[in-house]
Amino acid sequence: MSSFADVRKAAWDTETTGPNPLEDRIVTAAFIVRGGGRPDRIFSWLINPGIPIPEEASAVHGVTDAMVQADGQDPKTALDEIATNLVRAIEWGMPLVAFNQSFDWSILHHDLVRNGLPTVEERVGLRPLTLVDPHVIDKQVDKYVKGSGRRKLQPTCERYGVELTDWHTAEADALAALLIAEAQFERYPKLNGMGPAQLFAAQKAWRAEQQASLQDWFRTRATPEQGGDPNKVIDGSWPLIPAQRAGGEA
Repeated sequence: MSSFADVRKAAWDTETTGPNPLEDRIVTAAFIVRGGGRPDRIFSWLINPGIPIPEEASAVHGVTDAMVQADGQDPKTALDEIATNLVRAIEWGMPLVAFNQSFDWSILHHDLVRNGLPTVEERVGLRPLTLVDPHVIDKQVDKYVKGSGRRKLQPTCERYGVELTDWHTAEADALAALLIAEAQFERYPKLNGMGPAQLFAAQKAWRAEQQASLQDWFRTRATPEQGGDPNKVIDGSWPLIPAQRAGGEA
């Protein structure tokens, strides 16, 4: 059996107008193909979302209204191309990596629906989804990481020995996710023994357990300053956050 490090795999990431996968829009996206003894391939998109990009979002990823108005693609064209690349990877059986995959998967899903395009699930049909989420895996294999924010992308890279100098572009974040996944499969060999369907089911169950635990913490142990609320609801869906529950905590 080939190890994860040896196989051809893909990674993707989006930068958006905000943190809500129901209401917000994709402004940039990247899709990277790597491994298998062949050269890397990188695809990227700059999209005019058709709505203003908040200043706080531009401050994170550097994409402004002026940029997308001057050079951004029509969203219907770009979103269809992104979905086509994801579907091609899944059809070829390639691991498809994204950090906190439920956010990118959900915002693309709802953006496709908004533009009258078929979703990735509709395009894939009954084929198993070959998704790999280093964020979910990290929470499962290393449950006791201490410190606020230590589960975010950059500190997670540090814990797995992944070094990058560029952050918060779709290309850099996609590559970071892929390199974290490679490190995880090397550090935890049992992951290599799981086929796509088994790994998909495992991540779905892990995510539900993780979010249920986080919800319990907010309800029973968090202080008001930490956001504690006895009625706090945190969605545990993975990879798709349903429209009526979009915006749950990561």
